[in-house]
Amino acid sequence: MASLAQLAEQLQPDLARQVFTHSSWASERTLSYERLEFLGDSVLGICISTEIYQRYPDYNEGELAKVRAYVVSRYTCAKVGIALNLSGKLAQTAEEAGASNVPQLTENSNVMAAVVEALIGAVYMQFGLDSIIDAVIEIFDEHIIYAASEHVDYKTVLQEEVAKAGLEVDYEVVEADGPPHAKVFTSEVALDGETLGRGRGKTKKVSQQEAAKEALEVLRARKTGSS
Repeated sequence: MASLAQLAEQLQPDLARQVFTHSSWASERTLSYERLEFLGDSVLGICISTEIYQRYPDYNEGELAKVRAYVVSRYTCAKVGIALNLSGKLAQTAEEAGASNVPQLTENSNVMAAVVEALIGAVYMQFGLDSIIDAVIEIFDEHIIYAASEHVDYKTVLQEEVAKAGLEVDYEVVEADGPPHAKVFTSEVALDGETLGRGRGKTKKVSQQEAAKEALEVLRARKTGSS
């Protein structure tokens, strides 16, 4: 079985160039990776959905949806892009195009995630689904395992824990530090106006998850203390 990296090396030159071409470097937007990204997003979704459906026969629809959502997320795709060392190829294409915004884009997690989806779309176009599905599962496997066994949606858990008490849960982004291409967000979560959790992350969603996790720890500590 060929890996995703090996299949990427076998791409036709024009297709490979398109995978690593940002819209700001292309003479026409349709020559950038955006169309391949659109296709790759769907291919990734069907690969992961099929795999987790077969791998976890006891999971209900909601549980499968949570696993898939984490695995196909921008956050996870960006991590896969780093593992594949795609930033180097992105920078090379940028240099050939005479681009000036290279560091901002090659270090941008959203761009990296988009390139991964574009790569999957390109490999699918050239080799077909049967050739790519095993390669996709191989590179995403650790993230599937993590999502199924360790990843917790703390926001959902917090909402479920306070629902019976009728408490209102509110999230607020209170800080956004760093340059535009590498911001770190700080969020707070309040229950009926009382701030119980604070979290930081590279995206607003991650910072809110961390805030919810801290709030759950506070609530559970209070419960233990009163018991």
